[in-house]
Amino acid sequence: MKAANIVLDKLKQEIPSREYERYIKNLEFDEKSSRDDVIIYTTNNILSAKWIKTKYAKKIAHLYEVETGIKADIIIDTKSAKKVTTKIVEKKERSNTSTLLNPSFTFSSFVLGDSNSLAFNVSKAVAETPGEQYNPLFIYGGVGLGKTHLMQAIGNELLKSGKKVIYNTFEQFMNRYTANLRSKTMDRFRDYYRNCDILLIDDIQFISRKEQTQDEFFHTFNELHSLNKQIVITSDRAPKKIAGLVDRLKSRFEWGMLVSINPPELETKIAIIQKKSQLNGIRMPDDVVNFLATNLGNNIREIEGTIIKLNAMSSLLRQPITLDFAKSAIQDYLNEKKKSISIESIVDFVAKELNVKPGDLRSKKRAKKIVEARRIAIYLARSLTTNSMPQIAVYFGMKDHSAISHAMRKIEDIIENDENFKVLIEELQSKIETIKQK
Repeated sequence: MKAANIVLDKLKQEIPSREYERYIKNLEFDEKSSRDDVIIYTTNNILSAKWIKTKYAKKIAHLYEVETGIKADIIIDTKSAKKVTTKIVEKKERSNTSTLLNPSFTFSSFVLGDSNSLAFNVSKAVAETPGEQYNPLFIYGGVGLGKTHLMQAIGNELLKSGKKVIYNTFEQFMNRYTANLRSKTMDRFRDYYRNCDILLIDDIQFISRKEQTQDEFFHTFNELHSLNKQIVITSDRAPKKIAGLVDRLKSRFEWGMLVSINPPELETKIAIIQKKSQLNGIRMPDDVVNFLATNLGNNIREIEGTIIKLNAMSSLLRQPITLDFAKSAIQDYLNEKKKSISIESIVDFVAKELNVKPGDLRSKKRAKKIVEARRIAIYLARSLTTNSMPQIAVYFGMKDHSAISHAMRKIEDIIENDENFKVLIEELQSKIETIKQK
C-alpha cells in the first residue's frame, strides 16, 4: 500500500529532521496485517513506539485521510507484538461494524405522514426480514425528507440482531475504491464490501457517469444479492432519471422495491416540528408551530436547525418564544431564501421537469402542455421569489399583473381539487429549494 509510505514521506517535511531520523525513519509499514481502515507500523523499540503513538499518530491519520480519502486507525507497535496486533485487527474485521450510523435515527423517532408512510412501512419490513421481500430497497426523494433517517433506522435495527452493517455515502464508497485501485489492493476493497450482511449506500445519484466505479458497484451488488444480503440505496431521484447510469445498474436497482418520499404535507410538517421540539426539550406554542410549518421549507434538517436557533435566541434574549418573536427571528431567513431563487432558475427547472422548452414558457404558444407548465412556473415564481406580480408579468411578457393573478387562481383551484397535482407542485417546490441549498 503505497499511500502508507507516502504519508511518512510527507510527515518528514512537517516535523524536525532530528525527530524524523531518530524515530520515524525506523518505522516499517506492515502491509500484510493492515487493512484500509487500520494502518499498522512497527518499530524495534517499545519506547519509540509509545512516543510516536502519543505525538504523531493523529498527524499520520490526518495525512493518510488527505492522501486516500479514508479515515483509518493508526497502530504503532513493536515487531515482537505483531501477532497480537494482527489478532486485534482480525477481531475488528469480524465485529458487527457500521460506519457513521446515527443512533438517534430509529423508527420510533421518525415522524409518519401520508408523504412517507409507504417508505416507512417498507423499511420496517426490510429490517424485520432482510434479504427476503424487498431487495434491493431503493428510496428516493428530495434533500432532508427522511431518506437517510429510514436507511439508518434499518441499520440500527439490524445491528441489534448481530448483523454486520456497512453504511457509506456513495462518495465514501468511491474514495475507498479510488484509494484501493491506486494502491493495487482491490482484494481488500472487495473483502470489505462483500463480507457484510447489510450494505447501505446513501446518495447513489453521484455515481452518474463514473464508469469504472459503476462497474465495481455492479459486481459488488451482484455478489451480495446472490447471497441474499440486503442492499438499501438512497437517491434524490429515481434510477431512470440518474443521467449516465448504465442500463444494467438501472435494471438491478429496479429488481426489488422503488419507493419515493414526497415533501411533507402541512399536517406532517406540524407533527415534525412538534416532535423535534419535544426531542430537543423545547416548548413551542401551537401558533408558532403552525407559522413555522407554513413558512419553512420541507427540509427536515433545516426545520430542526430553525427550532434550535429559536430556542437559543430565546435563552440569550430571555424572551419567551411567541409568534411575534418567531416572525422576527426568521424574517431575515425568509427574505434571504426568496432572494436566492430567480424566476429564470424556476423556468429552467420546470421546463426540464415537464419536458418543454424554457423559451416556450415565455412565448405566446397556447398548447395545453405549455400553458399548464407556464402557469406552474408563474405560481412557483410568486411563491418562491420576492418578485411582485407586475415584475413576473414583465418577465413572461404578459399584459399586466391581472394575468399573473388569473394564472395563480387556476393553479390554486387545481391544487385544491386534485391531490396528484398538489403532490407534483410540492415536489417541484421542494426540488427547487433543494437545488438552491447545494
